[in-house]
Amino acid sequence: MHNTDDFVRKHQLLNEGDTIIVAVSGGPDSLALLYYLYEHKQEFSLEIIAATIDHGLRGEESREDTAYVRTVCETLSLPLKEIFVDVARYKQKEGKGTQEAARKLRYEALETLMRTHQADSLALGHHGDDQVETLFMQLARGVSPSSVTGMPVSRKFASGRIIRPFLTVTKEELERFCDRRMITPRYDPSNNETQYTRNAFRHQLLPFLKQQNPKLHEHIQGYSERRYEEEEFLSEKAWEMMKEVVFSKGEVTLSIKSWKRYPIALQRRAFHLILNYLYNEQVEDITYIHEDLFLQLMDGDRVNSTLDFPDGLNVVRAYDQVSFTFSESHDSPFYYEELYPGGCVSLAGGAMIYAQSTKDVTGTSLYEFICDTTHVKFPLIVRNRRDGDRMKPKGMKGTKKIKDIFIDRKIPLAERNTWPIVTDGDGVVLWVPGIKKAAVECESTSLVRVTYNRSGRRNEDA
Repeated sequence: MHNTDDFVRKHQLLNEGDTIIVAVSGGPDSLALLYYLYEHKQEFSLEIIAATIDHGLRGEESREDTAYVRTVCETLSLPLKEIFVDVARYKQKEGKGTQEAARKLRYEALETLMRTHQADSLALGHHGDDQVETLFMQLARGVSPSSVTGMPVSRKFASGRIIRPFLTVTKEELERFCDRRMITPRYDPSNNETQYTRNAFRHQLLPFLKQQNPKLHEHIQGYSERRYEEEEFLSEKAWEMMKEVVFSKGEVTLSIKSWKRYPIALQRRAFHLILNYLYNEQVEDITYIHEDLFLQLMDGDRVNSTLDFPDGLNVVRAYDQVSFTFSESHDSPFYYEELYPGGCVSLAGGAMIYAQSTKDVTGTSLYEFICDTTHVKFPLIVRNRRDGDRMKPKGMKGTKKIKDIFIDRKIPLAERNTWPIVTDGDGVVLWVPGIKKAAVECESTSLVRVTYNRSGRRNEDA
């Protein structure tokens, strides 16, 4: 595939001595990618590590896919990392759709693998037809120009970057590549089920578009690369514009006169930068309607007016000044309570946290925490969060910001400042009730069960 060779050179996707993780499902795209990189292994002195992920969704069929990939890697004398993720359990726990849950767990597993091997690149088999589908799906979902760019050729990820060497070739070309090498791919039957949005675009829209222009994938890739270059330039200019905006804790203020010196394209982008700051990147509920309302506020004759945005954000114009600030409901009162075994802490809204001595360590959920008085310093402290709070989650190396844990779980901004945090007597975060537990040593003596009950009803069983 000469197009691919030129594309790889143009974007410097392969470098001398790279360690590359290759995501391999057993389908034609990923197998073609594995063989393509294998054929360039000596030229670039590459270290190639294949990775295959069983999502636990197709039972024996998934296990057969893994076994097939294992056989391929043995034939090529390449190492293979076999990973299992329980999508069904994660879906139930987090309330996500199948595709969203599978994607999140897949990327988390690949990120861990990348860091473990300090890999330079994660190679993915997305091709030109995938790029067409992605861009039209983005266009159908939103009107913000910055969100209609397709998939990047490469982007930062884990210890290195993600690379997509096949964005200028079609699915058909990859299947022919496999045929010439006597490769027999496996096919996932769910790819033909049109209840998934991407599959509907693939089977209903893509054939029509390719009838109009068989080279559509090349045109779309060219468009995508230019859009990324333009977005990079405009984002840089928007950040320069932000130097005239005043940021303080939980509030942003700007001058209309200063703001309107800039082109409307930069005003739109700067508006979204402000919202990203205030909403901690959680801006799913903001649409182009809010953007238009904001621009009308700036242009209108009313020198004193207010807009109400999601989660209690108020946009207030007072003559030449516009301020973004959350309503008072977000300024939650500070609380700090001590908790001993046998004690109880009452929280706003009727919730409570209580501690009981116990001998039973079974049946715990995210709403219960087991510790002992030997390894954990009492009293426990129940308080709301503070800036910079971190914890070491169970099963994870290193620490993570409480703010990021809230964002991952999509806890509404209005609830984050009142959500209880439980620490030991030295201030080490042990538990975010209902969300995350820390790794804590625990012996069978002097056990304490701490329970979070949002309804306020206490279970008196010891």
